[in-house]
Parts: sequence; structure tokens; C-alpha cells
Amino acid sequence: MRTLTLAAAAAFAAGTLLVANPASAAATTTTAVQAAKHKHAEPIVFGHRGASGYRPEHTLEAYDLAIQQGADYIEPDVVSTKDRVLVARHENEISGTTDVADRPEFAGRKTTKTIDGKALTGWFTEDFTLAELKTLRAVERIPGDRPANTAYDGLFEVPTFDEVLDLVDAKEAETGRTIGVAPETKHPTYFDSIGLSMEEPLAKSLKRHGLGGKRAAAVIQSFEVDNLKDLNRMVATPLVQLVDFGGAPYDQVVAGTGVTNDFLVTDKGLRSIRKYADQVAPYKYYFIPRNADGTLGEPTDLADRAERLGLPTVIWTMRAENKNLPTECRIGTDPIAIGDLGCEVGPYLDAGVDAFFTDHPDLGVAVRDAWVATNQ
Repeated sequence: MRTLTLAAAAAFAAGTLLVANPASAAATTTTAVQAAKHKHAEPIVFGHRGASGYRPEHTLEAYDLAIQQGADYIEPDVVSTKDRVLVARHENEISGTTDVADRPEFAGRKTTKTIDGKALTGWFTEDFTLAELKTLRAVERIPGDRPANTAYDGLFEVPTFDEVLDLVDAKEAETGRTIGVAPETKHPTYFDSIGLSMEEPLAKSLKRHGLGGKRAAAVIQSFEVDNLKDLNRMVATPLVQLVDFGGAPYDQVVAGTGVTNDFLVTDKGLRSIRKYADQVAPYKYYFIPRNADGTLGEPTDLADRAERLGLPTVIWTMRAENKNLPTECRIGTDPIAIGDLGCEVGPYLDAGVDAFFTDHPDLGVAVRDAWVATNQ
């Protein structure tokens, strides 16, 4: 079984914290008390959808670039095709991430569906075979924010999950590094409802690539609860409960349990997560909210409470464009110019989080490395 050679990353995946000396990349807000309080493994950097700040998301080229930039993990979201193949797309509705709308041969596939209680009109992966999806090409999802990425529109395929794992295997052989993979199951309740369950093919692929063990270089993520519980019975790969900001996991809405995302970050909710998952990944505002003026607020005690229960914490998503940063971290007035990512990430690491997702892995790795080096 392939395991992480980086001790900190292995401990993170297994839900075990190691002793290290975290510091602040910003180096302006860290205090001796904070440094003494949080002595964790070296923080982990996830390449969110690959290096999606630089290439169209969820393409092999975006994942490859994230690996080149030093990300510890890459993150493929997975959805299903009509013929039960898992592919990497942020959503099963693909009009914003592929050129399908420009393909006359698929004009008749446009439809309206209800996904997780919301009506969506477009083209959906579950209405295409893999062979048909392979004729499409990826495009930049947010061209207004990332105009440089549009230079790659039409160049890259939609990859299968197995192709992502093959890329990781090849890059490990090439570089000698161990590279983590963090698949996220998208809309599992919906896919179950149409007879395209994702848990079984996901577990099978992970096992085939030597990623089915507790200390494997992989974690499986979901915003839903029951599919993580199902996966917990299928595979030993560490599981991550994602927690959106407000609202409720869709499977819990369908089941009428009354479980909300706000509940999941309470002590009782965290204890319930610990029964089936190994890590917890709430939206970043649960750790440090934003003030009314857009600046960072005061840290909460969420990381401390999760730590006491043995749950490593992950935050999402750290994006470097000014419009996505706290106001004090922006550089200049151009909303899509790159600001000071370390200005935002540093306080979260000071607050005790163990890992973070970023669209800009090169910047995230530099921030993390400086943060660790400051106290070493």
C-alpha cells in the first residue's frame, strides 16, 4: 500500500497530530502564547481542484501544475457518467466547465433537473457516456475572475478519476515524492436516487491504486453524512466531513433528521463526526468570521474543540485574488489582482487549523513554509 513518506501528512491523514512548532507566515499577529498553544504537525496544503488559479479546474494539467507547485494533496471532485465511470468535475452540470453548449450534436441533451433541491438547467454528466464526455473540452469556469486561464479553453479533456490516480502514480515515480489525493463525492444522495451510486466505484479505484488503508496518501471528503458512513464500511481510507456555512447536509434534509451544519461544529456534532470520520473541514468563517467591513474577526475556539476530540481541521478555500481576501489583505484596487494570501492564511494557522485548500498552491506552499520556519 502506498503511504505518505512525509510524516506530518501521514499523521494528518490518519487523524493523528504530531509535535511541531507552527508559526505565522505573516509574522505580525503570532504571540508566544499562540505558538505554545498549537503544536501540530506541519500544516497540509491542498491544491483545490488542482492549481485552479492558473489552469481550468479539474483537468490533468491543473493537477499536474499543483503537484509541480508543491501541493501535498490534489483534490478531484467526482461525479458519475451514464455508464458508471467517475469523472473529475466540480458539478454534474457541465455547461460552465466544458464547451458542451457549443456542440450542436449535444443540443438535445440540455434539460432541467432538480439537484439537491435546486432546479438547474444545462447538460449533466449522467446523461453522457464516458466516450461522449471525452469529446468535450474543458473551459475556465470563472473567466471574469481569471481571464488568463481562458488561454487554455478547449485544450484539455475531462479526466476520469482513475486517470487522476494514474497521474499521481506517474508523478510519484518521477519525483520521488508521495502525493496525496483528496476525492470529494458530489451530490451522492442525488446519484443514489438515479441508480448511479458513487461509493462502490470510488472505493474500488482507491483500493486498486493502493489507497484503501488508514495511512494511505488519500482522504475522502463529502458534505453529506450518510455516504461517509457507507464509505466507512467499505474502505479504511481516512474520511473528511465537509461542513458548509449554514444550511444542512442534503442527505439529512431528505431524511428529516434536523441535523444542520451549525450543529456539526458544536461539541456534540463533532463527537458525532468522530464516530465515522477522521477529520472535519468546516468553512473558514466558522474559525475566523469576517467583520462587517470585510476584515478578519476574532478567532473562535473551533480548532481547539476539534483538537481535543482528535479531529484535525481543514479550511476552505483560500483564494489569492483581492476580491476573495479580507480587506486588510488586498493589494491595490483591482478586484482580480493577486493580494497577500499569507495575510489571510497566517491567522487561521495561528488559530490552530491543520490544513487548508487553496486555488494557488505555489503561494499556499510558500506561506506554509514561511509559517513553519519562523518558529524553527
